[in-house]
Order: sequence, then C-alpha cells, then structure tokens
Amino acid sequence: MSPVRRCSRTACGRPAVATLTYVYADSTAVLGPLATYAEPHCYDLCAEHSERLTAPRGWEVVRLSDPSAPSRPSGDDLEALANAVREAARPHDRGTDDGRGGSQTADPMEVARRGHLRVLRSPDS
Repeated sequence: MSPVRRCSRTACGRPAVATLTYVYADSTAVLGPLATYAEPHCYDLCAEHSERLTAPRGWEVVRLSDPSAPSRPSGDDLEALANAVREAARPHDRGTDDGRGGSQTADPMEVARRGHLRVLRSPDS
C-alpha cells in the first residue's frame, strides 16, 4: 500500500492535498488541509478537485486555509510593491526637507522614503 494518500474521486490517482467533511446539520461542506489520518466519513481531494469543489444548492462551502501553505499575494500587495519599487527607483534629493516642512539630517543608508517607509542601502555596499 502506498504511503501517499490519493484523491477520493473515482478514477483520480493524484495525491490528496485537502480533506472534505460534510456537516449535514448545518448544510455545510468544510474543505481544509489534509487530515493527519484518513477518516471513514471524510474525503481526501487532490488540488484540482479541491479547487473545483461545489456544494449542492442551499449548502455553503467553508474553505479553511492551510497556515503552512505559502499564501499568494493579493492585487493590493502587488500594487504596493510596484509602487514602492517605482518610488525607490526615482532620483531623490536627499537634502534637508522631510516632507513636512521641517528639516532632517540625511541618513547615508537611506536610499528613498515614502511616507513612513524607508528604502535602505545594503550595509555591505
């Protein structure tokens, strides 16, 4: 017997990555990370079948995230990162203006600043 648990769907031999459990009293299907061991009333699903899972009409699907799985960045995260890179790439006058009308001493490690965020030069460069 293989130590890798397989998808419970008929004719699917892919490795299981998630476990599906039904809560009949609440008309809810709960899809979560792969259970530590196979339960008789649960279904192990591969990545493809877990993504395509739908529930019967009137039922709710609750998808529990796997905290050990890498999370995908959201559109907001990617936009914030792109804006920070654009800002860091702009030439800045690191003079004495701190953006609030006051003055500050230029930090030799600081490459760029946007609001309260700073881009610092690598200490070994």
